[in-house]
Amino acid sequence: MQLNLQGWLSYIERLHPKAVDLGLERVAEVRNRLAASVHCPVIVVGGTNGKGSTCAMLEAILTAAGYRTGVFTSPHLLRYNERVRINGRDAEDALLVEAFSNVESVRGNVALTYFEFSTLAAWDLFCRSRLDVLILEVGLGGRLDAVNLFDADCTILTSVDLDHMDWLGDTREKIGWEKAHIFRPGRPAICADPRPPQSVLDYASRIGADLQLIEKDFGYQGDRQQWGYWGRGGKRAGLAYPALRGANQLLNASAVLSALDVLRERIPVGMHDVRKGLSLVELPGRFQVLPGKPVIVLDVAHNPHAGAVLAENLSNMGFAPNTIAVFGMLQDKDIAGVVRKVAARIDRWHLATLGSPRGTRACDLAKILTVAEVRAPILEFESPREAYLAALDVAGENDRIVVFGSFLTVSDVLASRAPQTS
Repeated sequence: MQLNLQGWLSYIERLHPKAVDLGLERVAEVRNRLAASVHCPVIVVGGTNGKGSTCAMLEAILTAAGYRTGVFTSPHLLRYNERVRINGRDAEDALLVEAFSNVESVRGNVALTYFEFSTLAAWDLFCRSRLDVLILEVGLGGRLDAVNLFDADCTILTSVDLDHMDWLGDTREKIGWEKAHIFRPGRPAICADPRPPQSVLDYASRIGADLQLIEKDFGYQGDRQQWGYWGRGGKRAGLAYPALRGANQLLNASAVLSALDVLRERIPVGMHDVRKGLSLVELPGRFQVLPGKPVIVLDVAHNPHAGAVLAENLSNMGFAPNTIAVFGMLQDKDIAGVVRKVAARIDRWHLATLGSPRGTRACDLAKILTVAEVRAPILEFESPREAYLAALDVAGENDRIVVFGSFLTVSDVLASRAPQTS
């Protein structure tokens, strides 16, 4: 088929009747037909929150050290190309089109979901890219996620909390068990959750993974000016804070340094590289504060754990006369749970209907806020863009607008701010 990138994306959206169909048999069959492999260390990153930040820090440090990196993450905010990065840059359309074509040429009659096809295409591209190190982000869970087809030399579990409960279970123990399946026997498994479920510990022990726990095997300490890391491989002191904002970023950064420690014989990284990488790392939509007035905060927080972190980060920002929320979420998320975590920090709600089959209507969000006894003013809009523009109209220059609840919410606002080309 002769398709451009958008044509391929439209095609793979229609291949499978379900958006999510967890299981490895179908995607493994196509992977085996590709008969492609990488010859470099592979780091797999899973967890409820913090995956994207962790992958971004790994990429930034390793790129600063001169290594040729490959990174696969999801979802994207503005362009699909964001999901597949080579040597610090989004993959070009032509490379992605070639990878999609290669997967299709061996797929046969196997029905693949959008994410499964995307994962295999990324793998095909990486196998042809002469990489020094590959970083793969788990999409959903771990045990049955397509990324789990690929054996990792080191895994990082960032956090375990309640999300995707329809697929992963309704307790941290059940979800932790699913996520722990990215671990491999005899290989390092880095866990940055300060309170890991017992199921994570038990699974690691059962398969003989080399589990390393935050506050036991590695950790951090610091003051307002700098921080230091300690772990099995020694200490790194006098570090500047990561360029990514947020209360949890030192947890993520510590896990990153622990992973680099265990891989130091294959991909050694110096202190200068760590400092440079952490100072330059970027990741849109993760407590991203845009320049100018009023202050604009973009955060893809979409579960209660992330909502609690967002509330803490807003509290640490300092005083603002008013905080206006531009808020949109998907139907299968714990909307009430997120609202409860953040409500005390919000003075005005602009609720947005998301343009997705899974999107929640603004009127339904309003009902949830009413049940939660939210007292702040509530307004309803047909899209995040409309909600954001209305927030700009009423915000004073010392106020702040926080856009959150979903990747779709943040991406629509980012797209509305992007320069228009004719």
